[in-house]
Amino acid sequence: MNEIIFFGENEFPILFKNEPYRITKPIQFKFENENENENENENENENENEKQIKQISSGLYSTIFLFKNGKAIEYLSGNDLNQNPEKIQIENIQKVTVNSRNEAILTIEGNVFAKGKDINPKNSKKFINISSLIEDKNDRIIQDIVSGAYSIYLLTSNQNAYGIGLNEHGQLGFDFKKLEKTEKPILMMKNVSKIFSGNTSLYVFLLNSNQELFGSGYNQYGQLGLEESITEKEEIKIDKLTKIQNIPKGKIIDIQCGWLHSIMLIENEDENENLKRKLYSCGKYGYNGLGKTKDTYEFTEIKSSLFENDDILDFSVGNSHTLILTSNSKLIVFGYNFYSQLGTGDIKNHLIPIQIELPKLRFNEDISNYHIYCENEKSFLYYSPPSFSNLEEDLIKLFKRKEFCDISFKTKNGEIIKAHKLILKYRLNQNQNQNQIEKLQEIISKTSIKESNQIFEMIYSNKIINPKLYSEIKEIINSNEKIEETMKRIYLNENENEKDFIIERKEKQYKFPKLILIMRSELYRGMFLSVTEDKSNKVTDYSELSEESFQIFEYWIYSNQIKDEIQITQEIINEIRNWN
Repeated sequence: MNEIIFFGENEFPILFKNEPYRITKPIQFKFENENENENENENENENENEKQIKQISSGLYSTIFLFKNGKAIEYLSGNDLNQNPEKIQIENIQKVTVNSRNEAILTIEGNVFAKGKDINPKNSKKFINISSLIEDKNDRIIQDIVSGAYSIYLLTSNQNAYGIGLNEHGQLGFDFKKLEKTEKPILMMKNVSKIFSGNTSLYVFLLNSNQELFGSGYNQYGQLGLEESITEKEEIKIDKLTKIQNIPKGKIIDIQCGWLHSIMLIENEDENENLKRKLYSCGKYGYNGLGKTKDTYEFTEIKSSLFENDDILDFSVGNSHTLILTSNSKLIVFGYNFYSQLGTGDIKNHLIPIQIELPKLRFNEDISNYHIYCENEKSFLYYSPPSFSNLEEDLIKLFKRKEFCDISFKTKNGEIIKAHKLILKYRLNQNQNQNQIEKLQEIISKTSIKESNQIFEMIYSNKIINPKLYSEIKEIINSNEKIEETMKRIYLNENENEKDFIIERKEKQYKFPKLILIMRSELYRGMFLSVTEDKSNKVTDYSELSEESFQIFEYWIYSNQIKDEIQITQEIINEIRNWN
């Protein structure tokens, strides 16, 4: 089952029949499988995946819908009533990205296929493998792809950032006078954890593993947050990667880039040690989704009573507008609106955040699995549940971001108890009309440290340890045998030895934490999260793995990186994949 909410310029006459050129209010649609009635029972799961949206990416000339089964379709822009989507003839697609003149496809295997005027000028409609053009053969496995306006950025598994396409504003991090464009990926920076840009952006941000932010490209209106470089005398082009100073305190989660403005999502602890996300923007005020009433040349907070008490689940920046989705199912919008891309029912610009009315969402109780995507003149809100069960997906997110582990509770005497957020999510009832975390905080605030510990022990184990206290919490506790078994085995096992998994190789044993293995490997994720068979004491024999391959495997398990000095051969890659 899928659901997509759309508003803005109607370039999809085959999807939105009898709708005007500008769809001013959000409307719903879903993809129907064209073969749904054929072999219905035999292909039930495959058909469901064909209809389930994973990602949307749109540019000036096309829009790509990627489905859960790794297949994608493409709609070319235009108002031809007979317009039909084209199937992209690439399998196992992990991510798609489209900009003003190019598009790129990332496969599960780590290859990137791209086409467009700036990628392959001689035949702009033909996909070519641009990852194979990277000079360093050990750096050709790609982890992520991001679009700029006329460029594509690649992040390799070795955490190196590459760029391909135009560089007329220095958006590839090089002097634009010496390098106007490149038709093969060139190394921009090493030790990069994330790349941020936008499909109409002539600039780029690179974040390293130390949370240091660098940027280059067009900065006439301060959209890079480099206030010291602004001048009215000439067009500002930052043609080398420059460190962005005065970044707001906290962890950078995301940066979305428009044409003349940027918005940054920062996560930080509040005074109660709870994690809070805030939005900061910089750039040009006027016809852009800045959320401010004046030009801002460095990142400053966007303040609005509409979302100050909500968690920000997702946000997206188009060419000149911004959308924000909150935990209370609010869709907040602001910016340029000539094509009704704000969904306000009119074509007036709304430069200060306002909330728009949405149709009744099919999966409102699962709002965290809705995602926003903005393009120049279009906006999408779509439902895309995790690839795994919710529990498994949350485990993966948790292991990657340890700061989500704990939530603090204060007893009546002021002592602080830290509980596990993930366990609480699945051990407390999911009641839409009442925040059970708040209810639990109210109960804990009236108890001693000893009683509070007993309450959490009951919540974790689902055993009645203290009948009097249990009567106070029984209404908010959820019981689920599968969750119970999983949590007991992974988190609550009192035997410390069973928290590690033993890998044996040539009569020598190596201990790996189970949580690390779950994060890194599909094989172990399926093994440890399955409740059908207890494999906690079993040993994997890696004797057939060569010494060199095993050292690479061991280093990668802990660091998610390959050592620089190691020369990776195809034989080693194949060997490791077979064991992972």
